[in-house]
Amino acid sequence: MLDHELIKKTEGFLKQKFEHATDFEQDDLPYRIEHTYRVANIGKEIARKEGFDETEMVIACLLHDISYCEAEGEDRIWPDWKDHGRRAAEISRPFLQELGLPEDRIDDICYGIAIHVDDEADFAGERTAFAVSIGDADNIDRFDAYRLHEMLNKSAFLNMNYEEKLDFVQKRLGRFHELREMPTATKTADEMWKSRLDFFIVFFEKLKDQLERSRSITE
Repeated sequence: MLDHELIKKTEGFLKQKFEHATDFEQDDLPYRIEHTYRVANIGKEIARKEGFDETEMVIACLLHDISYCEAEGEDRIWPDWKDHGRRAAEISRPFLQELGLPEDRIDDICYGIAIHVDDEADFAGERTAFAVSIGDADNIDRFDAYRLHEMLNKSAFLNMNYEEKLDFVQKRLGRFHELREMPTATKTADEMWKSRLDFFIVFFEKLKDQLERSRSITE
């Protein structure tokens, strides 16, 4: 059962941090908030089906990218993108202590946040199924209908010539098949991950087939 009071406090902390950030482009803040909520909902589903504490997982996912509240530039504490998980854990720990969570649960949450980018933390911890599931939820959100649209839009797919489009689709298909076999921490995450990748694979296979029928009469 969700502790809505703790989740509401976490939402308030998240929004306060993001809304006072000065580094976001006009469209970046809404995206970061929306991504965070999607990850939290994915995490909640994993927690519910796997028997994890749902409140703790939602809180962890809401905080997993909290470090984006900090401005870019030489003064940023995490100058490299891959460090943003470790910095997010650092920002999250005092807040989690204020929530009154047990120290061992804070450690598990922070370790999962720290490793969610590149599987490395700057402090000792255990790769529990709960901790790894934070990164699983984040990865699963990379492959949904919204991100498919975003991928095609950001790549300027419609502006490519025929050969560029075909090359783009073929390379992505190969990568999607590779990613589909990426291990996850739980059966639930594995099913969600494969379902999302299968959706992308089917879409790109249909796109490839349509492209191949766009220049000649096929057999």
